[in-house]
Amino acid sequence: MGDPSLTLVARLAPTTTDARRGVIRLHPEVLAALGLRSWDAVTLTGPRVTTALAVAGEGSAPHGQARLDDVTLSNAWLTDGAQVVVAPAAVLPAREVRLLGSPLATGAVSPTTLRLALMGKVLLRGDAVSLLPQDIAPPPGADVHSARRALAAAVGGTWTSELLTVAVADPDGTPVAVQPSTIVGWYDGADTGTETGPESGTNAGTGTGTEGSGAGEPAAGGVVEHGAVAGGAARTGPSGAAGTGGAPALEDLAANEAIARRLLDWFELMFRRPELLTRLGGDARLGVLVTGPEGVGKATLVRSAAAAAGARCVELVAPAVAALEPVAAAERVRTALAAASGTGGQGPAVLLLHDAQALLPAANPPPLATLLLDELRAATAPGGPALVVTTAEPERLDPRLRAPDLVDRELTVPLPDTGTRRALLERLLSGVPRADDVDLGAVAARTPGFVVADLAAVRREAAVAAALRGGADGSDAERIAAQDLLDAVGSVRPISLSDGGTLSSGGLTLDDVGDMAEVKRSLTEAVLWPLRHPDSFARLGVAAPRGVLLYGPPGGGKTFLLRALAGSGDLNVFAVKGAELLDKYVGESERAVRELFRRAAEAAPALIFLDEVDALAPRRGGSADAGVADRVVAALLTELDGADPLREVVVVGATNRPELIDPALLRPGRLERLVFVPPPDAGARADILRAAGRDVPLAGDVDLDAVAAELAGYSAADCAALLREAALTAMRESLDAGEVTAAHVATARAAVRPSLDPAQVAELESYARRRTG
Repeated sequence: MGDPSLTLVARLAPTTTDARRGVIRLHPEVLAALGLRSWDAVTLTGPRVTTALAVAGEGSAPHGQARLDDVTLSNAWLTDGAQVVVAPAAVLPAREVRLLGSPLATGAVSPTTLRLALMGKVLLRGDAVSLLPQDIAPPPGADVHSARRALAAAVGGTWTSELLTVAVADPDGTPVAVQPSTIVGWYDGADTGTETGPESGTNAGTGTGTEGSGAGEPAAGGVVEHGAVAGGAARTGPSGAAGTGGAPALEDLAANEAIARRLLDWFELMFRRPELLTRLGGDARLGVLVTGPEGVGKATLVRSAAAAAGARCVELVAPAVAALEPVAAAERVRTALAAASGTGGQGPAVLLLHDAQALLPAANPPPLATLLLDELRAATAPGGPALVVTTAEPERLDPRLRAPDLVDRELTVPLPDTGTRRALLERLLSGVPRADDVDLGAVAARTPGFVVADLAAVRREAAVAAALRGGADGSDAERIAAQDLLDAVGSVRPISLSDGGTLSSGGLTLDDVGDMAEVKRSLTEAVLWPLRHPDSFARLGVAAPRGVLLYGPPGGGKTFLLRALAGSGDLNVFAVKGAELLDKYVGESERAVRELFRRAAEAAPALIFLDEVDALAPRRGGSADAGVADRVVAALLTELDGADPLREVVVVGATNRPELIDPALLRPGRLERLVFVPPPDAGARADILRAAGRDVPLAGDVDLDAVAAELAGYSAADCAALLREAALTAMRESLDAGEVTAAHVATARAAVRPSLDPAQVAELESYARRRTG
């Protein structure tokens, strides 16, 4: 008798505890039914077979759901809500594991450190795997602390988002687990069997696998130092791109080149002409704050500018330091400052502090924050190193850091637009064989909100798909096809959307929406035109609409319309129920509104969908909730047309009670476009029935046009429910039923009654007439 298996619904894990660790959480009873204990391995069969570690989830979770982390969901080629078959897996000790990774990872991470990061994980060839150690329940012999310290020192602040591909897993075709005796290494590179020198967790000297990478060995405190050639000439790698530590040349930074050159000008002025600054009444010191979304390339920009200036770049990773106990953290800080302030002809230096909000939080800063500020102030005095601080959350940064004698300048790295994403894809795929049908412009248009790290992940996923396709049909997988890239876009979840809250389209587009021609036209003009034709708005000198209000009776398809907009591929959609943002604690609701708009701005072009907006923004002065609703309305108005205008973010509200919404929210410049979604007429009901019955085997005697004509008072949801009930009626007669007949539909009509309230419909139609004159 074979191993038991269960078909479950795959859901993305809502917390970050398991993120990128190869973990699936099952209900304890489901775990017992499969004969498993926590941390046993399972195989997951979706469109692709992968493996993961099964852990007991919360007893209150639904039995039929499997909570997968993001990487595991992607490995199985699943989407949130799809079905997956879970079965116990027999795991063998791995004899050899080899991986593919980014140039930064392959050049900086030693095979020994790589083995530390993989301990406790189960792997299959072709899987993606992160560098995050399995630290939820570390296996015997795993040194999670050393692995984290070595990875942070080798890769810098981006090590937690680095993804690798399992190119070799011996024995092949079965799940394997990395053991202390497993040979681990890079594909066509060094491995633990050939590695020499101390197992420090990083490559010594010039690095391994990349000629002239310049990845320095970390100092005792775990500080990364990228050197520059004496005399100020930047080191040149095999590709001819100048840089240190694998940093690209300035001209390879696409849209960030102008920002990098501005930073380079500041470096040159401070390092080469300090006497000019002094003579003009300034100080020969520099402190810069570089802000921008995660993965946008802030650290790479700084490394490239430092390389072009001929300066050493000493990096201090704030999250890694913040994880240490205070004494060890203070020692790590002093080590970094000593390395950056080194004398003896070492040349100018740049101290790069990654993700500073981890060490210098705005709320309740620890004692170490005061020590760090004092140390930075002393070390970066005139004649010392330049200080560059990066953060993706500037509002969470200790305001003391922005003092005039510390960090007094700021640069913002924006999200790449469509043209920039195309240029980045050209650079990322410059050395990759591509099929003739690859249109990078089309790929760029399908990746709104993607940053450099996301596009690199798209390249990796496309490469894996091409390689697996070649292995399946026996041909040489020497080129990436257009479909490989488009499929990879669908499987990569951009960093800006990693917190969830996005609306799934389910493959819908506006073409799948029956009838509603006027509504679709209004949404296309207000939402899609500003994204597809910004030049037209600029040429005519008008600003694009800021927001739209959809109103109509319940069940009319307002949310369905937004899902279809999400399926256009031109924008990311953030869906929020109105009541979800309300919190009884003072300030929390306003903070939730600000956070929602910040996330949308980072994922732009984006659409914020406020469902049940009447609950979120009722008329002010009439509620008895201690003023919570009034403050939320004020926060919404500030975000919609405050001092910082929205860029490539459109707000769409939906309600069936428009008269309850605060009138200030419906003024021009806010939710200025009001679109009435009327109840469907006979023709629209027929289109809805055809769309809902696309996958239903209807008998020849079912006339959907005739059925639709008899469904007066039925909403779009009622029409879909009618066909669903007809199918269930057929199943009640026989579980082997192969089609739905007219008799089944007639029986369903007796069970599914119209839900539209004639009085409410009349009131909404009257409201629409008053608004349109």
